[in-house]
Amino acid sequence: MSNTVADLMRRNLLDVFNEPDPGRRARAIAETYAEDVVWHEPDRIVRGREALARRAEELQEQNPGWVYQPDGPVSVNDDLGHLGFRYGPSGRPPVVSGMDIAHCKDGVIVELYTIVAEVPPPS
Repeated sequence: MSNTVADLMRRNLLDVFNEPDPGRRARAIAETYAEDVVWHEPDRIVRGREALARRAEELQEQNPGWVYQPDGPVSVNDDLGHLGFRYGPSGRPPVVSGMDIAHCKDGVIVELYTIVAEVPPPS
């Protein structure tokens, strides 16, 4: 399968971090990231597919029923992708917003940066 940068950004958000089924999530991880992917979160650096899979599962367990939604279209510049997101309980206003920025090579994400901000309450 040949993945474009835009495909990879959508798969990262929806097929990996939104996927509750561990088997489907594992398949998506294998198709989306390099074996030695490096993921920079605000509070840690995760190295490798296995560690990324464990972290994705932790996030699912910490916030059951929460979903990621794209916040706008994917932006692409050569081998870099950007996708904004909103995150919160399904069917309710999001609690968190942020963005993922990924460096892609040979049809997979090799490095991922996640930047997170809280969503301010409505005024």
